[in-house]
Formats: sequence, C-alpha cells, structure tokens
Amino acid sequence: MSKKVFELDFRGRKLVIEQGEYAKQADGAVLVRYGDTVILSTAVVSDNANILSDFFPLMVLYQEKLYSVGKIPGGFIKREGRPTDAATLAARMIDRPMRPMFPEDFRNEVQVVNTVLSVDTDNSPELAAMFGSSLATSISQIPFDGPIAGVKVGRVNGEFIINPTPDELEKSDIDLTVAGTTEAINMVEAGSKEVSEEDMLEALMFGHEAVKELCEFQKTIIKEIGLPKMEYEKLDITDELREEVKNLAADKLDSAMRIKEKLAKYEAIDNVKKEVVSKYEEENSDLDKDELNIFFRIYDENMRETKVKLVLESIEYDIFRSITVNEKTRADGRAMNEIRPLSGEIDILPRTHGSAVFTRGETQALAVTTLGALNEYQALDGISLEAEKHFMLHYNFPQFSVGETGRYGAPGRREIGHGALGERCLKQVMPSEEEFPYTVRVVSEILESNGSSSQATICAGCMSLMAAGVPIKAPVAGIAMGLITSKDEKDYTILTDIQGMEDHLGDMDFKVGGTRKGICSLQMDIKIKGITKQILKEALAQAKEARMKILDMMEGIIAEPRKEVSKYAPKTEIFKINPDKIKDVIGKGGDMITKIILEASHVNSVNDVNAVKVDLADDGTVTIYHMDKDIIDKTREMIENVAREVEIGKIYTGKVVDIHDFGCFVRLWEGCEGLVHVSQLANERVEKPSDVVSVGDEILVKATGYDKKGKLNLSRKEALPKKEVKEEKKETKE
Repeated sequence: MSKKVFELDFRGRKLVIEQGEYAKQADGAVLVRYGDTVILSTAVVSDNANILSDFFPLMVLYQEKLYSVGKIPGGFIKREGRPTDAATLAARMIDRPMRPMFPEDFRNEVQVVNTVLSVDTDNSPELAAMFGSSLATSISQIPFDGPIAGVKVGRVNGEFIINPTPDELEKSDIDLTVAGTTEAINMVEAGSKEVSEEDMLEALMFGHEAVKELCEFQKTIIKEIGLPKMEYEKLDITDELREEVKNLAADKLDSAMRIKEKLAKYEAIDNVKKEVVSKYEEENSDLDKDELNIFFRIYDENMRETKVKLVLESIEYDIFRSITVNEKTRADGRAMNEIRPLSGEIDILPRTHGSAVFTRGETQALAVTTLGALNEYQALDGISLEAEKHFMLHYNFPQFSVGETGRYGAPGRREIGHGALGERCLKQVMPSEEEFPYTVRVVSEILESNGSSSQATICAGCMSLMAAGVPIKAPVAGIAMGLITSKDEKDYTILTDIQGMEDHLGDMDFKVGGTRKGICSLQMDIKIKGITKQILKEALAQAKEARMKILDMMEGIIAEPRKEVSKYAPKTEIFKINPDKIKDVIGKGGDMITKIILEASHVNSVNDVNAVKVDLADDGTVTIYHMDKDIIDKTREMIENVAREVEIGKIYTGKVVDIHDFGCFVRLWEGCEGLVHVSQLANERVEKPSDVVSVGDEILVKATGYDKKGKLNLSRKEALPKKEVKEEKKETKE
C-alpha cells in the first residue's frame, strides 16, 4: 500500500494525515500531525464475536510516551508505568463520543490505541487522538457510523476561540470540549468561570461548526481509502420469542418498575426476569443428554437464555419509555422537573478540617476537606505543562454503596472520571494561592448511590470546603439531567435529577454544576447519535432551575465560608524577604532551614508530625504552617534574622561566639555572623584576641563591608566610643 497524505488548513493551523506507511497490519491506522503534535491511531477488530455477551467490548487507549516531551520517566525502572489520570481521562473522552456510533448488535472486540509520539503544547494531543481514533476506525472494515471529531472552545475578551493555546486558556473564562458528528453534538466536557446558560449554549454551537469541518475532512479521506464494512455475526431473535416473553413478563415488569424504593424495585424486576428465564430452562431439561452433543446442547441452552434475557431488557426499556414519554410521569412518581428529597449536614467528623454529608434521594456523599502546606502539592509526571496541583478532589465508590460485593483496590476509570468532574467544577470558585496559601484535598466517599453521585460530590465537597474555612468565591451545586426520546426520536422528555434506572435506560446523562451566577462545569454523554440545540437549551434552563433549589438547601446549612480554619488545621503566616536571601535561609544542603525547623518546633526530625512547615517561593514569599502560633512566631523570627540585611557603616551589638588567633567571630543575630580581625579589636596592637574579648561577651561592632568571598567584616575599633578611644590611647602612652 502506497503512502497517502491529506492536509487541511484548520483555523490557521495545518492538520496532516498520513496513511499507508505505519502500523500496516492494523485494520486501520493513521498518523495525525497537528502542528508538532504527532499521534499514531490504530484500530483492530477481532475475527470472532461473543454473541452471548450483553455488552460491546470496545477498548480505547491513550498511551502517553514521555519521550514525546523530551522527558525520561522517574522512578527506578525508568519506563512508563500505569496510565496517569490525565491519560485515563483522555481515553474516556475519546471513548464517549465513539461508543454510540457502533451498531447495537455488534459484539466483536474492538481496540483503538492512540500512541502519543510527539507533543507541541499549543496543539492538543487529546483532540488529535480523537480525530485519529475516528478516522482509523472509519477507514477500516469495522462497522462504525462515524466519523466523529472534537474541538476545544475558549473565550477571551468575549471572543470565542477554537483550540486555544495554553496561554489563551489562562485568560479564557471557558474551557469547553465538544464532540459530535456533522449532524449533532454527542459529547461535552467543560469547566467555566460562572458562565451564563446562554453563553455556554453559544459556545457549544460555535464548537459544533468546527466539528462539522473536521468531520467533512474525514469523509473525503474515507471516500478515497475506506474499506468495505465487514459482515458480523448477530444474535437472531424471532418475533415469536419476543411475543412469548412479552406475554409472560410485560405486566409484571410494569408493576415492578413503578416501585419507588430502589432496592425493592430492582429486587422485584430481578425476580420477574428469573421467573421467566427459569420457565425456558425447564423446557430445555428434557433435551437429549447424549454426551456427544453436550457441548452443542449447552451452547444452545445458553443462547436461548441470552435471547430471553435480551428480550426482557428490551421490554423493560420500552415500559420505561412508555411511562415517561406517554404518561408524562416517572417510575418513582416524580414530576419531570422534580428533585428528590434533599438534606445535608456539616461537621460530622470532629477531627477533620472540614466535613459534610449531602443526600439527594437514595444518593449520599460524604466529603472531607484537608488543608496542607503549599509544598504538599501533587507532583504530576506526565506530558502536560502542569507540573503540580494544589487543589485535588478524589472520588471513591465502594461496592457497599449499591448493596453489592466487588473489587476493592486502585481507583478505576469511573472513579478517576467522576473525581475529575467534581474537581473541575469546584476549582472554578477556589481562591488563589496568594489568597489562601494551602494545598487543599477534598475526598468524596459515596455512601449510597442511586444515580448522580458525581453531582452529590460537588454539593458535599462545596459544603465541606466552606466548613473548613476555605474562602471559595460562591457556593456551587450540581445536578444531572436526563433525556427520554420516543422510538422515532421526534418526541422527547427532559428529566431533572435522574436516578440510576433513568441513567441506565435513558438517552442522555447531562451533568451541570454551577453557582447562582453561572455554570462552572458541564459533562454530557448520550446513547443516541446526537442531540439538537433545542434540547440543549431546554436542559440547561431546567438544570438552572434545579441548581437554585439545591443551593437554597445548602445555604440553609452553611451560607458562606467560615472566617477561620479549624483548630486542627495548620495556621499560616505569610511575609516577604529579599529573594537573594532565600539561599541563605535554606543554607548549604538545607542545613539552615533544618536548624530553624528543629529549634523552633522543639523536635528532633523535620519529618516529625509536630514539625513546623515552611514554604519558600522564588519571589521571596515565605509561608509558615503550624497549629501553634508561638512556634510560627519563633520560626518567623529566625528566618527574618537570617534574611536581615546588614547595613554597612551601622554599629550593632553582637555576641562573641568563637575566638581564633586571627580574630573573633561575632553573631549580630541568629544566622548572621562576621569576623572582627585582630587588627580591628582595639586601637592598640593586640597580640591575642583572648586578651581583649571572651566567648559570650556582648560588644559593639561596626559593619565595614564584605570580603571577596562575601563574608561580613566587622570592626570593634571603629565602634568604640571616642572617650574610650582617648583613654585607650592614654593608657597605651603610659
């Protein structure tokens, strides 16, 4: 296959696609060049389908290679390890708009792998990978109803920008990623600084116009080099079987689905399904037990059971939609725009720096805020420009929250994604490091879940921050919106505060977080091919209405951040010193700062839990952290002493700390010593410095300057009072 090159001048930047030279054994492969960002995207499909599976096995990977930014991995092994959170989030972002574009009955395993080869920070590798993933899949034999593409939208000084640079994003009040097809938007991810619903909708539409351009570019490439789509094995379900199962289960499922309480509802639904499946198992019990045919018999039984289960799910799906769209009600009896019962509480954990519980229906989040020193930031070893984080939100979803047993261990994709969404929202109202010099960590523990736990995390996290005394700009709340469309997708219903079943069986999960003033975060995932501007507009308006009600409840519990941090949180002291003195405060090999910490804290190790923490910034800003104000004051005094400037020509009172034949050393203050040469001890000749001074003596000295090595020179002779000088001269003559 000969190499093909395709180029597009996309909004002032060159997008180059190369195909036919690299990864030729993959079903689809393209090299995407966007500026100096280079991504290899490949797509591979398995030959066989597991038609008895109830899900489509799609895996999207985003592999960060540190050589792409000229870095050698840290650690002992010196190679890339498990994906960073950023890589996991990038893979999720690509997966979400692609997944709805595969056929519903397709069960062949598909792997889409994006390898980051080179990164130009002005040109997003994540968006290049999304483009490459769509194109590699589209030109292959894999059935895929694409293409899809994504862009980032920023707004600087009121002007929208497509794919803003990091510098532009710093000035932008919107950081929006929008993906979709030429027809509609199907994925949204955003953080914004309290932006209005109208402005956000405009940004979405602006981004979609750019998405269309990228999709049309892909279509020209697909038309030239795209392969015919493969035939694939499907699970054939007859109309006869569908009718049989419907007669057995429909009425019972309808009753079960109207039960309001989650666990009781799910138990009733499961019992109906088990009852129906068991009837078909009984029918199969009389089948031939011939050992030669046992494999085929079991396979046929499993296939029949799978078909029955799929039909039951289809019936459940149709009943749910009928209740919502036709009856204009919900399975739990709520109105379309009704929020589940709300409650909250703060200060439930006495020794933490801030804690809060937020409950919405059967979803409950416990959020805990911890304050630490600025130097306790999270170091990031990845390909992004960001090297450290001073605000973190971590989300934990234990299996007991849904009444199940399961895996416990490192956070999975879902937990990382939900944590990132909550963090993105709350970050918009966090104070600057100058305003609040702490590293802040919020941990959300989901105690109970029936949908929208990520938005409960935002609400609980906000209240815990305020309880901890973090001066956030405004309270923030989050709400999840849903969408139910008719079979022909002409009629639709928007749902406020979706619960688990509405998320599972619905068409959209649209999460909106914000303040009373505007939106701080968006995330949208859909199961249909796309949604219209009108649906987005209505969903945003309905979400705003709900957000105000939730904020009313939250502000009834805690209206504003506390003025003081918890007595168990470290207190701070901030002051400035001459930046040139930072090296002196640190000392050789850190000896001076270590000495200050140990002496001020009265501890034997800087790692002692009671040791004072000191953060030294390059601009001379010093931040001290400790729970004891006396220790903070002592630390400040010692640092200021080291950093004090000696005024040449000024007379000081100092203490003799060491005596040598060539003179004595005098300490003006802690961290500042100078040499009084033997010739400068007195007006007369001094043979031995010890004849004039002793260790511990307090004497007057004059600062006379610095030697070539930067050492301070002092003079006792020039500091002696004139009367004393005359008397000394007289005594010398006698």
